Amino acid sequence: MKKIITSVLILLLMPVATAQQMSWHGYIAQGITQSSGSHFITDNDAVTSELTEMGINGRYQFNSSLALVGQLVYLDGGNRYEQGNRLDYLFLDWTLIENELISTHLHLGRYKNHHWLYSATRDVPHTRETAILPQSVYFDSFRDIALGSDGVLLQSEHQTNLGQWQLNWSLGRSSVSKEQTQAFLGPMAKGDSKQDFVHQASIYWQPASLNWRLGASYLASDFVYEASPSDNFIDGSTDVERYVLSLQYFSEKWELSAELLQERRDNRGAISPTFRQYLIGEGGYVQARYLLSPAVSSLVRFDTYDVNRDDPDGIKLNQQTDGLVPAYFGYMNTVAVGLRWDIANNWRLQGEHHWVEGAGRINGVIDPTVISSTKKHWQMWSIQLMYWF
Repeated sequence: MKKIITSVLILLLMPVATAQQMSWHGYIAQGITQSSGSHFITDNDAVTSELTEMGINGRYQFNSSLALVGQLVYLDGGNRYEQGNRLDYLFLDWTLIENELISTHLHLGRYKNHHWLYSATRDVPHTRETAILPQSVYFDSFRDIALGSDGVLLQSEHQTNLGQWQLNWSLGRSSVSKEQTQAFLGPMAKGDSKQDFVHQASIYWQPASLNWRLGASYLASDFVYEASPSDNFIDGSTDVERYVLSLQYFSEKWELSAELLQERRDNRGAISPTFRQYLIGEGGYVQARYLLSPAVSSLVRFDTYDVNRDDPDGIKLNQQTDGLVPAYFGYMNTVAVGLRWDIANNWRLQGEHHWVEGAGRINGVIDPTVISSTKKHWQMWSIQLMYWF
């Protein structure tokens, strides 16, 4: 199905690439990266070039109220997600209302997630704050699932005396690959995972000065695991609810961002017919970017996540697994610094370093290899050169 959709997009875009109704943009980014003390990005503490991003996106305007929008990408992010091509989004953008006070659009197809601060910009390297976003909210292993879904999104912006309001609502589902299933359950998982649905809503407000942005979002989703006849697991399911509060502040030289997250998960089956686990994970981040000069800026961030708010130190996790899973898999705290240099028009060099304590956002906790290869304190860094047009 994915190949068919990709082919349709190419066929639609190629004949009209020079038409006035067509606009298109692209980017290419290449870097070097390493994670030492864990397999989060690279294996065996290796320094690699597994930091490749290439994409092309286009918009074809049929008329004043209807357009087709899509993006094709190639990604290599090491162990963070599956390497290869993907269709990030492909949707019809239908303008329902457009005037000085109200702008309302309906997106039909594989729409983009617009519910969190960076959810709609995480797919493009030069619009992303760092190569590795704060994992408490933007879990890289969920990149493809969280970026967009097949369904419908309604987005509406309103200008009022109190400022600008943005309302978003969406309903859809995303496919879950075999690689993503094994990333969470380990290589022993032979079955298939499916997302039944994802329902999201969010609201954002900005004053007339536009230097503040406050928001809140809600997500509800349901995943099921269908075991194969020779599986090490049985059928299971997970219900997820996510609440996020967002804040941004802009000034001449400063940009401050913060998001707080609460994630409720109800796990059933998979391990045994009687298995039932209800967890409330909590976390968030705060980050600041400072403009050192018109071309150079620096960033500092603190990011934290607890898998279970009733077990922030992971002691219960260690006890419940008879010591097989270390306590530090129950949380993850990260301090990051970054530097960005806009070398020339449409050229940027960006570097970052992360110091991490814990492994609460590491894939495959059930996998003994992941457990043995992940230290309590570990690091990751990257340098990436990017160009866009």
